[in-house]
Amino acid sequence: MIKNYFRTAIRNFWHNKVFSLINVFGLAVGISASMVIFLIVYYEFSFDRFEPGRERIYRVVLDAKYSGNEGHSAAIPAPLGPAIENELTGVEQTVPLFQYQDEGTAKVSIPNLRSSDPVIYKKQAGIIYVNQRYFYMLPYKWISGSPEASLKEPFSVVLTEKRMQQYFPSMPPADVIGKKIDYDKNKVTVTGIVKELDETTAFTATDFISLATISKTHLQDQFMMNVWNDWMAYSNLYIKLSKGSSAPQLESQINKLLKKYNKDAYKDANNYTSFHLQPLADIHFNRNYQAFGMRNGYKPALYGLIAIGAFLLLLGCINFVNLTTAQSTQRAKEIGIRKTLGSSKKQLVFQFLSETFCITAIATLISVALTPFLLKIFSDFTPPGLEFNLMQQGSVVIFLLLLIITVSFFSGLYPALILSGFNPVLVLKGPAFANAGRTRKAGVRKTLTVVQFVIAQFFIIATVMVSKQINYSINSDIGFNKEAIIKFDLPFNLARDTTAANSKLLLHQIQSLAGVSIASTGFFSPADNGVAFTNISYNNGKEEIKPNTQIRWGDPNFIKVYQLKLVAGRNVEASDSIKEFLVNETYARAIGFVHPEQALNKFIQFNGKNIPIVGILKDFHDQNTHALISPLVLGGNNGSFFHIKLKPNAANGTSWKVTIAAMQKAFKQIYPEEDFNYRFFDDTLAKMYESEQQTAGLLKWATGLAILISCMGLLGLVIYTTNTRTKEIGIRKILGASVINIVSILSKDFVRLVIIAFIIAAPITWWAVYKWLQNFAYKTSMSWWVFAISGAALLLLALITLSIQTIKTAVANPVESLRTE
Repeated sequence: MIKNYFRTAIRNFWHNKVFSLINVFGLAVGISASMVIFLIVYYEFSFDRFEPGRERIYRVVLDAKYSGNEGHSAAIPAPLGPAIENELTGVEQTVPLFQYQDEGTAKVSIPNLRSSDPVIYKKQAGIIYVNQRYFYMLPYKWISGSPEASLKEPFSVVLTEKRMQQYFPSMPPADVIGKKIDYDKNKVTVTGIVKELDETTAFTATDFISLATISKTHLQDQFMMNVWNDWMAYSNLYIKLSKGSSAPQLESQINKLLKKYNKDAYKDANNYTSFHLQPLADIHFNRNYQAFGMRNGYKPALYGLIAIGAFLLLLGCINFVNLTTAQSTQRAKEIGIRKTLGSSKKQLVFQFLSETFCITAIATLISVALTPFLLKIFSDFTPPGLEFNLMQQGSVVIFLLLLIITVSFFSGLYPALILSGFNPVLVLKGPAFANAGRTRKAGVRKTLTVVQFVIAQFFIIATVMVSKQINYSINSDIGFNKEAIIKFDLPFNLARDTTAANSKLLLHQIQSLAGVSIASTGFFSPADNGVAFTNISYNNGKEEIKPNTQIRWGDPNFIKVYQLKLVAGRNVEASDSIKEFLVNETYARAIGFVHPEQALNKFIQFNGKNIPIVGILKDFHDQNTHALISPLVLGGNNGSFFHIKLKPNAANGTSWKVTIAAMQKAFKQIYPEEDFNYRFFDDTLAKMYESEQQTAGLLKWATGLAILISCMGLLGLVIYTTNTRTKEIGIRKILGASVINIVSILSKDFVRLVIIAFIIAAPITWWAVYKWLQNFAYKTSMSWWVFAISGAALLLLALITLSIQTIKTAVANPVESLRTE
C-alpha cells in the first residue's frame, strides 16, 4: 500500500512538472534558510552548558551610577578576588582572570633548537593570567602536569595541545615540560599541557600564565592590583558558590567588602558603585557586561532569525497549498474513480500526504546539498566556530526529520482534506463540478496569497528603513572630521619600553611627508570601538560631582586632525603629561553649568591633582548613535596612538599609497621588528555599526528570497488561471478584446491582492521599525516615501511576474485555444 502511495506521488509529480518544481523550489528555499538559522541558533544557545555545577558559577560584574547616569562593566577592581577568598565564606572557588594587555595579544619568543635566534610569534592571542582553580571550574583533560601544581608558582604557564604543537612542533608533551617561553620579555616555564575544550564555550584561551606572576613583575601596577576605586577592562572575576550558598546573600557580602575598602562606593541613589553576581548562563547573551575578548550573542537577533526562517518556510508552504488546491479540479475524476473503486477518505488523505512528503523530502535533500554553500555566502553573519557536518551533528538530523514531518503535515493536510472530500457522483458528472470547483476555495487561496505578500512587503519596508538608519548614523554630522584620516598605535609592550624620543622622531618624520596634512599622537580617536571611562570629579564647594566620564588625550594637533570645534577657551599646550583639560559641553552641563563656557578656568580632580579646564569643545559623538553623547574630557598629553590627516588623494588614487608606504618605511626604520598595522578612521566608524549592517544584510537576503518565493507562487497561480480560462480568452479576442484588455482582466484580481497586502503590511511594519529605532538615541525619521516606494516596488515586481504569462496568453491565436477546448 505504502509503495503504491509513493509510486502515485512520483507519477503525479512528473505529470505536473511546472507546479511540482515551484513547490520544491519554494520549500527548498524555506528549508535551507531554516536549517542555516537552526545551526546558528543552536550554536548560540549551546554556550557553556557543560561545566560541572554550572548553576553555581557566577561572574562578578559591576554596576555604577554617576549623577544619575547608569554604567555597567564586566571588569572589576583587581583586589576583589583575594578579598573574597580571604574574608568571605560560601565560595567554593575564586577564579580571577586577567586578559593579556595590548588588545589581548603578545609577542612570544620560543628558543630555537636549530639556531641561536629564537622563533618569534607576533600578536599571539588567547593569553590569560589565572590561578590553578581555573582548571577546577572548567573540565580540561590533562596531558601533562596537574591542576594542583602547574600554576602554583610564579613564572609558570600551561598550554593547550594545539598551542604546544605550534610552539614546539614534533616534540612530545613530556619533553615540552620545563621549556622556556618569553612573553614580551617575561620568561616563564611550561608546567602543564591540556587538551582543548571540545565544547561550545566563551573560554577560548590557549596560554595560561600563573596569576602569581603578576605580583612579581611590573604588571602589579598596570593591573592596579591594589586599587579599589578604579579597574581595568582586562580584570574579570569568576566564583563558584559552595553547595547550599545563596547568590543574593553572597552578593550582599561582596558589596559590604567594597564599602569597607572604598568609602566612596556609595554616596546616594544617583552616585554609587556596586557588584552583581551574573549567572554563567547569562554571560554569553548579556550585552550590558561585555568582557574584553569575548563575543556576545544577541537574543533579539536570534529570535528575529527564527522569525525569518519561519516566514520563509511559511511562504513555501503557502505556495504548496495554493497550487495544490488550485489544481484540485484536474484531479477530481481521479478521486471520483478511486472512491468508486472503494478507496476510503483516510486512504486518500494518506495518498496526498505521501505526495507532500515526497516533495518535502526532495526539497530537504536539495537544502542539505545547498547548506555548505549558504554558510559560505552568509559567513559574515555566522558566528566563528560554527560548522556543518551532518554525520556528526545528531541534533541537525533530528531537526530535519521533524521539519520534514511538520512541513509535510501542515502543507499537505488542508489540500488532502479538500481533495479527499469530493463527492464521487458530482465529480464524475464533469463540467458542472469543474466550474464550481474553480471558485470553491478561491477565498482561501486569495487569503494565503495576501499573507505571502504581506510578509514580502514587511521585509521590503524593514530593509529600506534599517538601511536608512545606518546611512543616517554613518553620514550624519557627528561633530568631527572622519575623512582621509589613518591611525595606528604602537604595541603595548613597545609603548611601555620605548623612549619618548623614538615616538617623537617618528611623528616628526611622518609630519614631514609631502602627502601628510597634519599628524598627532594621543589616545583613542574621538569615537572608537572601545570606551575609556575615567575617575574624575569636580567640587563645586558644596559637593563632589563625578559624572560617568570618557577620557581622551592628545598633543595640540589632535583636535586639528579631527577638526574638533572649540566654543570657548583655547587648545591645550604641548606636554608629556596631562596638565590641562578640554571638556565637552555635555561634561560642563553634567558638573552643574547651564552655560558650558562658565566651566572655563575651573579645576577638576584627576589622579589626585587639580587640573584646569582651558577650553570647551562642541559636543561630538563619542560612541555610536545607540548611545547619548557622554561627558568627555580631553587632556593635553603625548601618547602611543598616531592620528594622521592625509592631503587629498590624486585623481589616479596613487598619492595615498605612496604616503602610507613612506610612513611604513619610517616606522620600520625605528621599530624594525614590529608590524605596521594602520586603518582608515572611517572604516573604524563603519565597524561600530557592524551588527546593524549584518541585520540589513540578512534582511536583504530575506527580502529577496521572500519576493522570489511569493512571485514564483504567483506565477504558478497565473499559469493555472490562464489555463482554465483559455476558452474565455479566445472568445474575448474574437469579439474584439485587445491584448491590453485581456492582460488587465487576467491581472486585476492579483493586483488587488498585492494592494491589500500593502495596506495590511504598512502599519505592522511601521510599528516594528518604530520599536527597533528606539534602540538608537539618535535616529532617522519614519518617512512616508519609504512606504510609498516599497509598495510601488512590490507592485511592479508582481506586475512583471504576471506579465510573463498573461501577455503570452493574450497574444495567443484564439483559433488554437478554442480548438483545444
